[in-house]
Amino acid sequence: MSDNIILKKYANRRLYDNTRSAYVTLEQVAEMIKAGSSVTAIDAKTGEDVTAFVLTQIVLEEAKKKNALLPVALLHMIIRYGDNILGEFFDKYLEQTLKNYFAYKSRVDEQFKQWLDFGTDLSAVAQKSLTGISPFTTVFKKSRDTEDKEKE
Repeated sequence: MSDNIILKKYANRRLYDNTRSAYVTLEQVAEMIKAGSSVTAIDAKTGEDVTAFVLTQIVLEEAKKKNALLPVALLHMIIRYGDNILGEFFDKYLEQTLKNYFAYKSRVDEQFKQWLDFGTDLSAVAQKSLTGISPFTTVFKKSRDTEDKEKE
């Protein structure tokens, strides 16, 4: 991550970006994160860290646009069990699972690209080696040799 942007969250739900000296929307904060920045949101009145709340708002806004975020059954489980079981899962395992998934996906994508490049190279080599070769050459050559022998 390139930098950490500090945001102040005011009671009116507005976010103030200290580095830009301007108010920002949730959509702008999402773009900052997508660009590689890390954000920290601090409640302007209490000084409490409200980063998780702000990031959750961003995720929910994105989900609202698509009318779905998580499967309904999982949402029921989150509400039913709350912080007990799922909190531990999210804290300990989900982040690492996602990191592993992205690393694996990146390796698979790279391997697939290498296979495609190899296939392209192989096609080019095959085309060069077959240039000037006709499948009918041996047929015509045999018939000429046969004709020459018959003439003798």
